[in-house]
Amino acid sequence: MPAQQSAEFKKAVEESRKLKAKPSDDELLQLYGLFKQGSQDPPFEDSPNPGMFDLKGKAKKGAWKKIHDEGVSAEDAQKRYVELVEKLKEKHGFEG
Repeated sequence: MPAQQSAEFKKAVEESRKLKAKPSDDELLQLYGLFKQGSQDPPFEDSPNPGMFDLKGKAKKGAWKKIHDEGVSAEDAQKRYVELVEKLKEKHGFEG
């Protein structure tokens, strides 16, 4: 079941799409892992595993697994996502 999403989280998701410059691959993976843990749609245990040759999918699943394995709750993941988007807005600029 998807986690309840805070208004701040939803706003940060929209703002992440309006960055002036593309974040680094590491930053994108952090965003992805926090987003997936924050939304829980589907829960980590129910999410499909990427195929053998899907290197991008494996990297994304690995980023999410790292957050999941740290025991980060959906609420904490949403807070961390909002904080990361704010840092990225300062670093890369924002078209708001």
